[in-house]
Amino acid sequence: MKILITGAAGFIGSQLAHKLYQEGHELILIDNFSYGKWDNLEFEDHSFKDEIIKMDIRDKEGIATLLKAGDVDYIYNIAGIAPLPDCQTDPVEAISVNTVGLVNLLENARKYGVKKVIQASTNAMYENETEFPTKEDHFKVPTLIYPNTKYCAERFAESFAKTYGMNITCLRFANVYGPHIDCLRKQPPFVAYMIRELYYNRTPIFHSTGEQRRDYIYVDDLIDLAIKVQQGEGFDCVNVSSNTNYSVNEMYQIAEKIMHKDIPAKYADNTHYWEKYPALYEGKYAIKEEILEHEVNKYSLCDNTYAKEKYGWEPQISMEEGLRRVIDAECEMLTKIGEK
Repeated sequence: MKILITGAAGFIGSQLAHKLYQEGHELILIDNFSYGKWDNLEFEDHSFKDEIIKMDIRDKEGIATLLKAGDVDYIYNIAGIAPLPDCQTDPVEAISVNTVGLVNLLENARKYGVKKVIQASTNAMYENETEFPTKEDHFKVPTLIYPNTKYCAERFAESFAKTYGMNITCLRFANVYGPHIDCLRKQPPFVAYMIRELYYNRTPIFHSTGEQRRDYIYVDDLIDLAIKVQQGEGFDCVNVSSNTNYSVNEMYQIAEKIMHKDIPAKYADNTHYWEKYPALYEGKYAIKEEILEHEVNKYSLCDNTYAKEKYGWEPQISMEEGLRRVIDAECEMLTKIGEK
């Protein structure tokens, strides 16, 4: 099969590409490198560095050129602006990439006969939910910019599916972790941040009490489901979840044990959660303290029954094994760069 992957130089996109390459598929890989990294394209058995195309998913002519031959079977849209504070700081860009970018792909997929589009969505859309575990068909509309860009993207995907009879699946990722997770970005994901701080023997600063719980999924399990949903027809939304959750403190204790460290964490006030993004605190209307409070203490637990029943999928990697793999990979990377 011929498969287009967007965001192919990112954490998830690159590993999806590697798995599909191993299965023998012909790949078209694109990334605009606003978040993607060249190092993610290097694997022991193959390098994608000479194959990837630098392109933005909003490029109408560029995407059309890639698809107009009519022989692309599947599109995986993994490209997007994922960090919540980045989206909150520049909502116009976030909406343009995460929502309008998908629409550009869908319109070209419609014109040139792509069999199916698989969209990277998010369980962040459940940020206002109060019933757990959360199912796909019932949740409250989100508040923040990032989940709204994905929520709106899903509505456009549903529109294309119903209007044109297209096959589109939106995968609502839980918090994804695995090798190549970005521990060097401005505000890294929690897993990457705690590993980085432990590696450098620094005291990590967490927010609230550390008892807030989130749902996590290991990247290999995510990719397994992403491949299985190729067979689904019509419009569909699927939780990609471990169906369990862990607190910040529990995960930190596991990481400490694996890394043979004993560094008590410190806890900061929630109002400083996005202090690296001062623009959010400035202007006539600054971000509300209750929004930061809610985001820090947000509880997530997604029901994965639908994925099990429809696609025969079940996550295989435990948190202990998953963290061990991430720690090995991230420590190796940090050793290579040799600087803090």
